[in-house]
Amino acid sequence: MIGPLSTVLLIFGGCCSNVFALEAIIKSEPSSGLLITFFQFVFTTVASYPTQCSPGSPYTVRRPTVPLRRWVLIAALFFGINMLNNWAFAFSISVPVHIILRSFGSVTTMIMGVIRGKTYSALQVLSVMILTAGVLVSAWADSESKGKSLSLENSTSTSDFSTGLAILLLAQLMSAWSGAYVEDTYAMYKASWTENLFYSHVFSLPMFLPLSQTLRTQYARLAATPPLRFDRKGAIFEQQLGAVPDLLVDAFSILGESMPRGILFLLVNATTQLACISGVNLLSSKSSAVTVTIILNIRKLVSFIFSTILFGHPMSVKMIVGSALVFGSGALYGYETSWRLPAQRRKDRMASEAESGSTKKTT
Repeated sequence: MIGPLSTVLLIFGGCCSNVFALEAIIKSEPSSGLLITFFQFVFTTVASYPTQCSPGSPYTVRRPTVPLRRWVLIAALFFGINMLNNWAFAFSISVPVHIILRSFGSVTTMIMGVIRGKTYSALQVLSVMILTAGVLVSAWADSESKGKSLSLENSTSTSDFSTGLAILLLAQLMSAWSGAYVEDTYAMYKASWTENLFYSHVFSLPMFLPLSQTLRTQYARLAATPPLRFDRKGAIFEQQLGAVPDLLVDAFSILGESMPRGILFLLVNATTQLACISGVNLLSSKSSAVTVTIILNIRKLVSFIFSTILFGHPMSVKMIVGSALVFGSGALYGYETSWRLPAQRRKDRMASEAESGSTKKTT
C-alpha cells in the first residue's frame, strides 16, 4: 500500500524532474512532442504490466474490473490530451507558460462539475476567476516577450502563438471531461489505480502506428545531437543548461558522455514521467477531479520555479503577476475545499446532532 507521503514524492519528484528533461529536449528540438509522448507511453506500459499479470502466469493479463470499452475510451482521451499538450511546443509556447496555461484546468474542471450537477462556494468561484485572470496576464506577457502583440491588428505575427493557446485550451477541455469520467469509473467499479495506469497506456500504443514515419524522423534528429560534456568544477551543461548541482552531474556523467544528449534526455523524461503519472493516478483513485487539479497546480508552481531558475527564462513584471495570480488562486481554492468547507460541514453536523439529541430529551 502506497501512503500519502509516497504519493506526494511521486508527483512532486517525478513531475518536477520530468520538466527538467522536457525543457532540455525542447531547447534542442522543439518539434519532438510526438516522440516524447510515445516514449512515455511505452515506458509506462512496460512498467505497469506486472501489476496486471495473472497469478502464476507472467504472459497473461488478469480480467479487468472495468469493461474494456470504457478503458479504450479513457485511453483515447488520454492519448489525445498528451498529444495536444506536447504538440503545443511547436507553436512558440515556452515551458513556463505551458505550465501556467495548463493550470487553467481548474476552470474547465469546475465547468464540467457544474454541468454534472455539482455546486461550488463563492470563494471557490472567486478563486477560479482569479485563475482565469492570471492565465490571461501570463499569455499576454509571454506574447510580449517574443515581440508580439495580442491585438487583432497583428494577427499574422501572432498566428502561431494563438494556435498554441487554442491547442492547450482544447487539451484542458478534454482533460476536464476525462477527469470526471475517470472519477465516475473509480466510483462505479472500485478499480485499482494500477489498472487505469496500464490500460490507459497500452490501448494508446496502436494509435501511434499512423505516425510511425514522424516518430522515426524525430528520433533521428535527437540521435544526431552531440553527447553532453561536463564542466565538473562548475557543473555546467555545455550550451544547454544553467548551473545545476554536482550530484546531478555525477549521475549523468557516465551516460551523458557516451550517448546523444537528445536520447539521454528522452530516456530521463520517459522514466520520470512514469513516476509522475503513477502518483497522479494514485491520487485520482482517492480524490475528486477538482482536488487532483488543485494539487497538480501546486506541483506546477514548483516546476515553474525550477524551469525559470535552471534555464534562465526572462521574467517580466506581467509574468510574475500572472503566475502569482494563477498559483495564489490554487492555494485559495485548496484552503476553501480542503479546510474551510470540511470544517463548516463538521460544525453543522455537530450542531444538527446536538439539536436532534435535545429534541429527543424534550419528547
